[in-house]
Amino acid sequence: MDMNAFFNDLQQKVSQVIENSPAKDIEKNVKAMMTQGFAKLDLVTREEFDIQAQMLAKARAKLDLMESRLAELEAKLAEK
Repeated sequence: MDMNAFFNDLQQKVSQVIENSPAKDIEKNVKAMMTQGFAKLDLVTREEFDIQAQMLAKARAKLDLMESRLAELEAKLAEK
């Protein structure tokens, strides 16, 4: 038996033991509790966060452009 087959067999046996043990039920219960806890919090998804970050970057770029235009206009007014 080569090492790869040995580890595959070992992994399969460990998976079977876990499937038939209380650990699987504990994992399901913990996931359910965490899901309920997170649902109560005011969290956003990664996708929503990334969209907001992109919108903020665009707004920041527009603000920088407007600030430079305003500085140019103020400079022209100061010359007159």
